[in-house]
Amino acid sequence: MANFSKPSVPRFSVDVYQNEYLPDGGTQVDAIVTVTSTGGGTLVGAPAAARPAGPDADAAVALMVDCSGSMDYPPTKMRNARDATAAAVDTLRDGVHFAVIGGTHVAKEVYPGGGRLAVADATTREQAKQALRKLYAGGGTAIGTWLRLADRLLSSADVAIRHGILLTDGRNEHESAEDLRAALDACAGRFTCDARGVGTDWEVKEVTSIASALLGSADIVADPAGLAADFTRMMENAMGKEVADVALRVWTPVGTNIRFVKQVAPTVEDLTGRRTEAGPRAGDYPTGSWGDESRDYHVCVEVPAAGLGREMLAARVSLVVPRPDGSAQNLDAQGLVRAVWTDDMTASTSINPQVAHYTGQAELAQAIQEGLDLRKAGDIDGATAKLGRAVQLAGASGNADTAKLLAKVVDVVDVATGTVRLKAKVAEADEMTLETRSTKTVRVKK
Repeated sequence: MANFSKPSVPRFSVDVYQNEYLPDGGTQVDAIVTVTSTGGGTLVGAPAAARPAGPDADAAVALMVDCSGSMDYPPTKMRNARDATAAAVDTLRDGVHFAVIGGTHVAKEVYPGGGRLAVADATTREQAKQALRKLYAGGGTAIGTWLRLADRLLSSADVAIRHGILLTDGRNEHESAEDLRAALDACAGRFTCDARGVGTDWEVKEVTSIASALLGSADIVADPAGLAADFTRMMENAMGKEVADVALRVWTPVGTNIRFVKQVAPTVEDLTGRRTEAGPRAGDYPTGSWGDESRDYHVCVEVPAAGLGREMLAARVSLVVPRPDGSAQNLDAQGLVRAVWTDDMTASTSINPQVAHYTGQAELAQAIQEGLDLRKAGDIDGATAKLGRAVQLAGASGNADTAKLLAKVVDVVDVATGTVRLKAKVAEADEMTLETRSTKTVRVKK
């Protein structure tokens, strides 16, 4: 019989993979930093009633459901959205605060209303599902208003984990791109959010920008019938989070410069521009909420050239979370990035396998994005070259899922050389799936 006893607080560890050897005059140091959280007692798969209340239900969730007029075409779409949201509500742990928001050109509180959050138990889950039955499609789409209402509701709860789940089926046509950007900027760091596009009439870059800004996941659900299973998985993942607002703190000595910090697994996400200063020569990079999981980050540091035989600490990477007083608590996990100058050409020219792998995965994501943009612009030669390179990279790295998605957009002649032909006809759902999932990576085989 499964044991759904009280989870423990996760423990974090940091491992660094790099080739620390530089040639005479070398200045660039690359390292893959693997962060692992274990022992959090993730409760995926447990029925809601079996999950613990109390301190471990220290979370709040806002479900944002598109109710614009297009959700009525076909009529099954709105019904699937209601059913999916009901399935997500059933997945809430007892004690978790939650709300349901109906989104059109304005944001409306569907449940519980009154600017409040409900606390999940058998009664409130049933009430929420009753309220969902009254949802109907009609109106426009202004996603920024949905996010701002979610922020107001989530901030009313004194909880550690704040998370949103957002579903849309159309383009954000009833507010400007600037309005959506302003809403994302206002919500960033206040809650995380998973975003889903249903059908094929929505804008991939809008949905992925929401997930990127709010450190969540983005995906397509081309067939509305798949929404319930997807919403259940998203909520199970949210319920497994135990620690919020974890930041990667990178300290570097005088004379060094951080070129970039990127998450490279499970998806590519450039965190460089999100740095906040954290004291002399230290900066924090947000990573969001954690349960039982492992992620990889690529840290690239520029160091001053030194003489042969010299060595230095190029960077120290640690993990911190905010305290209520605004200070940071160290999570007692750190890794060191080193630089050693040598005249051994074999040592200094060897590329660490992890660094090489994830450099390729980042190039793969970029090649897909650029290739699809060129295809839409009518540049057949440019699109063929970029998507051919993507096929080559996916094959070399063993990224089978991305390779399968690429094969629906191009005819692959030769994987090793990246020789492809653009397909004359491509299903819109296939192209959107490739674009939405282009940043998903596979981990290096260690």
